Amino acid sequence: MDQDARAFPDFIETPRLRLRCPRLSDAEEMFASYTQDAEVARYMVWQPHDSVEATRDFIAGCVAQWNAGSALPCILNLKATGQLIGMLEARPRGHVVNIGYVLARNQWGQGLMVEAIQAFTAIALDLPGIFRVEATCDVDNRLSALALEKSGFLLEGRLARHTVHPNISAEPRDCFIYAACRK
Repeated sequence: MDQDARAFPDFIETPRLRLRCPRLSDAEEMFASYTQDAEVARYMVWQPHDSVEATRDFIAGCVAQWNAGSALPCILNLKATGQLIGMLEARPRGHVVNIGYVLARNQWGQGLMVEAIQAFTAIALDLPGIFRVEATCDVDNRLSALALEKSGFLLEGRLARHTVHPNISAEPRDCFIYAACRK
């Protein structure tokens, strides 16, 4: 396991959320919640899943990454109900942690992703050796940019032809890069 990944906790709790390692048993709920939703997948680097089996395969990869320490894909559950509503994935690389996230459409606009990003970022920046948490988003993904800004991330620039978002284009698209850094 990557030394940086080992330092992260196995789960994180916020006032409304619990972030934890994914389990294969999450596949049906994840599929129903968001992985088949084309609107949710619009700015993702993956296409909507066409079956629970596709979601199960995705989760198997997440579990393997978690166990290897190459990434920390965290399931987001509502604490009040246990409902699975999304994911936040962290990819530690030396002193930098890159994050990506997704949220079920019926949970948009409630500040839940901001809560998850803020909690994760605070923990990451408190770890020895982590000085930066960063994220990119497509230049047209205003909701993601707003979530990062509300989370205290600063817009650092525009990355030309940075990421392929297959639900929009087969060619790399421009992205904004945001970061929160240790003071």
